[in-house]
Amino acid sequence: MNIMQELLSIDWLVLATLCAATAAAAVWWLTPNPKPKGFEQDLLQGDGQSDAVFLFDDTTLIGWSSGARRFIGEQAENFSWANLRDQLARSYPGLPQSPGFLKDVGPLVLSGTANAESREALCEWIDGVTRVQLRSSNTQEQNHSIDQELTTLRSAVHQAPYPVWLQSDDGAVTWSNLAYDDLSQKIRGRNVDFSEPLFTDLDDPMASGKPERISIPLPDSKKKLWYNISTTETESGWLCHAVDVNAVVDAEIAQRNFVQTLAKTFAQLSIGLAIFDRNRQLVLFNPVLIDLTALPANFLSSRPNMMTFFDRLRDQRMMPEPKNYSSWRHQMADLLEAASEGRYQETWSLPSGSVYSVSGRPHPDGAIAFLFEDITAEITLTRQFRSELEMGQSIMDQMDDAIAVFANDGSMTFSNAAYHELWQMDPDASFAKVTIMDSSRVWQNMCAATPAWGEIRDFVAGGDGRTPWWANVQLRNGTPLVCKVSAIQNGATMVSFRSPEPAPAPADQQRFAIAKQNK
Repeated sequence: MNIMQELLSIDWLVLATLCAATAAAAVWWLTPNPKPKGFEQDLLQGDGQSDAVFLFDDTTLIGWSSGARRFIGEQAENFSWANLRDQLARSYPGLPQSPGFLKDVGPLVLSGTANAESREALCEWIDGVTRVQLRSSNTQEQNHSIDQELTTLRSAVHQAPYPVWLQSDDGAVTWSNLAYDDLSQKIRGRNVDFSEPLFTDLDDPMASGKPERISIPLPDSKKKLWYNISTTETESGWLCHAVDVNAVVDAEIAQRNFVQTLAKTFAQLSIGLAIFDRNRQLVLFNPVLIDLTALPANFLSSRPNMMTFFDRLRDQRMMPEPKNYSSWRHQMADLLEAASEGRYQETWSLPSGSVYSVSGRPHPDGAIAFLFEDITAEITLTRQFRSELEMGQSIMDQMDDAIAVFANDGSMTFSNAAYHELWQMDPDASFAKVTIMDSSRVWQNMCAATPAWGEIRDFVAGGDGRTPWWANVQLRNGTPLVCKVSAIQNGATMVSFRSPEPAPAPADQQRFAIAKQNK
């Protein structure tokens, strides 16, 4: 029994010892190894005194060298990996977005661009710390980078789609790219001397500060090729670039022809045209404007502004005279606002007796167009026609017969004063049109029953080929009337009412009988 107890005690002791050893090993395994003293200082050491070294724990800056101070400035506490990348990404293409990328791919050596002053960036991950060192690149790598960049530049210039060439001070072409060579062979043939300049009309580069437009005639053709030539002075001579502007020249020619076509069209118009640009200067006018406004051509050709234009019209008494100059200025401001919105439309009665219709219309890009039309003949004809109508109405009003005229659609177009008095109605006082149905209803209400009203309605709607007729009607007060219905021009119908003629006296009847027997 004692032996068994001792064995059990030994087993429990061994088991406890093994558990303690396992726990200690786990704690040692999970606890990161402490970095030796001076670890960060060793990492901050660079290859030279001017090297800039940055230490990051994940994205947080934990150390930097004296050479890195110019990148960090006074923002060391807030400086992160994103700030460093914003400053170095342009000079060192390929800088990782996050430091964790270096743990997977290993150290990176990034060659700097021309802005990096022949330096390179070494990025590496060392025991959880990301180290970035900006250092001078070695001569071999630097020369390789320069050769690579030079090869790229040569290829870019040589394969450029526009002609590029180098011209010496004496005018000889010392170098040219493929586009220039192709253009030379296209113009001069296959066996061409490339040293002889193609653009012979080029001015002295010393005197030209802006691109110069030059044309080259195509062989066996009237067509020309147009280029904008720009020159830059270099140590080897004058570097020249030619940009193809044939599309621009064609567009300018098309625009010029279009403007000329418009000008010829405007010259044939009977309406005066004046177009002001967004700066309110006169940019286009036609000859009729000179005839209508009596403004001299040299004045219009000087591109006056809008206020000067209308001031001159006022001086020439070619627009209504304002009461005073202050109100004139306000009127012009209102005119400009209305024209810019397309609302300006007025009739000018001039002191000379002429009448002009003036309208303002907005145009693209803030321009405004004014149209001047002489409507004196139309106004005179309208006034004469209105006068004749008023005279005709006055004559009809003097007649004793009550007259009404109905159009072929049944609407009343004319009535005289006797009609208004007889039937106690004035069609001119009504906003709505008075029709034959409305009129016959009034007649029927004021007269004894008769089938004449329905026959009149049928006659008005009957059209052409209608025979005049008359009928006796009687008002409700016993007054007899003779209603006569006649067709007139354009399908209209005239309806007249008059009192019946009185019967002849007995003496008149006897004289009438004797005259009849004598016949």
